[in-house]
Amino acid sequence: MTQSTERTLPLFYKAIQPLHSEVHGAWRMKDGDAAFAAESPFVPIVAGELAAAARDYPVVFAADSAQPVVILGLERRNLFVDDGRWAQGAYVPAYVRRYPFAFVRTDKPDGFALAIDAGSDRVVQSGTDGAALFEDGKPGELTRQALEFCAAFGREVDLTALFTAALKEKDLLIDRRADATLPDGRKLGLDGFQIVDAEKFNALDDETVVAWHRQGILALVHHHLASLDRFRALLDRQTLLSASADATVTQSSPADGSGASKQNAPDADTPDAEDPAGTPASKAKPRKA
Repeated sequence: MTQSTERTLPLFYKAIQPLHSEVHGAWRMKDGDAAFAAESPFVPIVAGELAAAARDYPVVFAADSAQPVVILGLERRNLFVDDGRWAQGAYVPAYVRRYPFAFVRTDKPDGFALAIDAGSDRVVQSGTDGAALFEDGKPGELTRQALEFCAAFGREVDLTALFTAALKEKDLLIDRRADATLPDGRKLGLDGFQIVDAEKFNALDDETVVAWHRQGILALVHHHLASLDRFRALLDRQTLLSASADATVTQSSPADGSGASKQNAPDADTPDAEDPAGTPASKAKPRKA
């Protein structure tokens, strides 16, 4: 990753602005879909949603920060978003649901303020389309709901930090990579992530096991380990997508021998320093083997 003096924005965000009635009084937000996440092969989650997320996706930890993330694809593609719609029945991470809102640090006593991504195509700065962010100088219903959601998400971020700190304290996280070969011979790989070492986890002392059981950490680790079986389902999903794409190419144009794209996944490994609830952050990168 290239060093820069500029702060790196969280995943999905382009131009975060703290909301203020005097500046954004006429702004509105239109309904939208999940197209903004279509090229994101991983998304951060918080501890409180790990159990739900583990039923649909592999849950791993970013190699640099131990931030929990769900793996959504093995290339620069979210296999669960098609034509802007998230796959029916699959869990939608809270980080996705809160967009384009966010929290940013402020100098106020409470420390944080609700913000919005001015670069989102759902945000309109004039006109009558969409729901008003402010009404008569006060937060509108949409803004109040977003404030409550982001506040709850921020609290979960703090709890997630305690969870990952416990894992690191016991030195349970180990580097791993995933490799796969598709039926057409293409090789895919995913690295830059960590998982819990099952042997070390099973060898924890009784005092830690009891304490982690009471704190809910034990259950979170079990959900994480069980979720690793979802890599197989992810590969099956990738295989079906590739087969469908190959069929389309065969019907529409002759093969040109160019092969698969060599483009890497978006580098979203560093969250905005002002957004404690915006820690997407993983250096896990799909790559072509």
